[in-house]
Amino acid sequence: MPLINITTSKKVLAKQNLLEGCSKLLANLTCKPEKFVMVLLNESIPMHFAGNDSPCCFAEIKSIGSIDPAIMAKSISEYLSSELQIPVDRIYLNFEDIKASMWAWNGYPFG
Repeated sequence: MPLINITTSKKVLAKQNLLEGCSKLLANLTCKPEKFVMVLLNESIPMHFAGNDSPCCFAEIKSIGSIDPAIMAKSISEYLSSELQIPVDRIYLNFEDIKASMWAWNGYPFG
């Protein structure tokens, strides 16, 4: 159920490395099995941030519980910065703790 949805203005050359690395990182940070982690990548998206068109990134992180922005923000920002070659100050993160009744898998809600 952990999800990271990454949108970036950059073209990502090593897509599979980014997807697999994000999956492992999110599983580790949420203490949830990687078999439930989903990673979405939207690349080469026209974006404008802080008054210019320099490369930037927006990532949404969602999960049923196990969301702690104070602990997760630095790790995720630094990982995305390193993989995408985008400065950390050009990355926005949005965290959302979802109620189990609002998230379904295999045809049924978790709660």
